Amino acid sequence: MKSFVGGRVTITLSDITREAVDAAVNAANGSLMGGGGVDGAIHRAGGPGILAACKQIRATRYPDGLPTGEAVITTAGRMPARYVIHTVGPVYRGGNSGEAGKLANCYRNAISIAAERKLATLAFPAISTGVYGYPSVEAAAVSSQAIERALDAHPSIREVRLVFFRESDAETFLRHQVFTR
Repeated sequence: MKSFVGGRVTITLSDITREAVDAAVNAANGSLMGGGGVDGAIHRAGGPGILAACKQIRATRYPDGLPTGEAVITTAGRMPARYVIHTVGPVYRGGNSGEAGKLANCYRNAISIAAERKLATLAFPAISTGVYGYPSVEAAAVSSQAIERALDAHPSIREVRLVFFRESDAETFLRHQVFTR
C-alpha cells in the first residue's frame, strides 16, 4: 500500500498470523494466556508451543502478568514467523492516564527485543485499537512516531510491517500517521 522511513516501514492488508517475518508482534493481554482478537488468533495459529512458552515466562519472570508497555519473546509455533513478541497495550481511559507513553513503549520495546535478538523483520498489528478502545486516529500518530524513533535507534531492523486486517483501518492509519520520511 505505502512505505515510510526509507522503505523500512510498510503498510499492508493481511492476516498477521500468515506473515513470514522474523517476529510477529502480539497485542497480548497481561496474562499471556491468550484471549480475543489478535492475541487469540496468534495463539490458535501458533498452537500449544506459544502457550507453553508464555506459561514459562509467567512462572519465571512475570508471575503477576506482563506489565503494560513491556514485551517478551517466544516461539511462533506453527506460524510462518520465527518468533512472537508479546506486548500489552494500554486500555484507553480518555487519554489522560499515560496511555500514549505506554502505547509508544509497546512499539519501542518490541523493536528493541528484535534488535537484541538480531532479528531484521517484524509485523505489528494496531496495538490497543480493538477491545482496549484506543482511538485509531490517536494511535496512528503515537505508533508512527514511536516506530520511527525506534528504527533510528536500531538500524539493524530492516523492515517493520504494519499489518491491518481491514482496509478502513489501514486508511485511517495512513491519514493520521506522522512519519517524517
